Amino acid sequence: MDVSEKIVGPKVYWELPVDIPVLGRFHITETMVVSWIVMIIITTVCICLTRKLKVKDVSKRQAFAEMLVETADKFVIGNMGEKFAYFVPFVAALFATSVVSNLISLTGIFRSPTADLNTEASWALVVFVIITSQKIKVGGVGGYLKGFTQPIPVLTPFNVLSELATPISMACRHFGNILSGFVINILIYAALAVASSKLLGLIPGVVGALLSHVPIFSVGLPAILSVYFDWFSGVMQAYIFCMLTTMYIANAAEG
Repeated sequence: MDVSEKIVGPKVYWELPVDIPVLGRFHITETMVVSWIVMIIITTVCICLTRKLKVKDVSKRQAFAEMLVETADKFVIGNMGEKFAYFVPFVAALFATSVVSNLISLTGIFRSPTADLNTEASWALVVFVIITSQKIKVGGVGGYLKGFTQPIPVLTPFNVLSELATPISMACRHFGNILSGFVINILIYAALAVASSKLLGLIPGVVGALLSHVPIFSVGLPAILSVYFDWFSGVMQAYIFCMLTTMYIANAAEG
């Protein structure tokens, strides 16, 4: 069965033939491909860190893996309580996926999946489903629906909007910060390239003509700014997203 490959702008996707009995046309976007690469990277790292585990005389690799597990345990249990320890794998996977997705753009090859709102929206939707299930688990379906009428029934529309605003705010906050850093880096790089071309072009003769095509000013400063916009901001946004996840779920379970 032939599958035709198409390239549209910065996105690469594969389109299933129209004769396949599916709903519409299924596209594999660049975001999906890079997300799979992120999952492969995380899975590979996990497999490497957990091979040949020992009880005594542990290796540095195993010690590092145990440190990561302990850090995840402390983060989840410290924010949610011991009874929510079963959320440790979910929160740890969410954090790892977010960090690797944010930082993978540093390779210069892949576009960060978190620069696509669909990625954060899907994460936020999963978290929203968990939050809703916790509320229903505590008060039942009736109690959950009754909560929208509190403290007075006239506030029901506003309570519904407030409930729906949770996943939207989580997704847009993460997406906005990652995309803004990405855009700012590109603008700075482009501005420095233009400045380099204009200033070096003032040098008379062949030397000026040659140097005006070399973006010398773009070397150094973008890399320094990347430490904040890519490294610090990327890790911080992953931390904030996971922190909000634990807080929302814990509050929902309290009723």
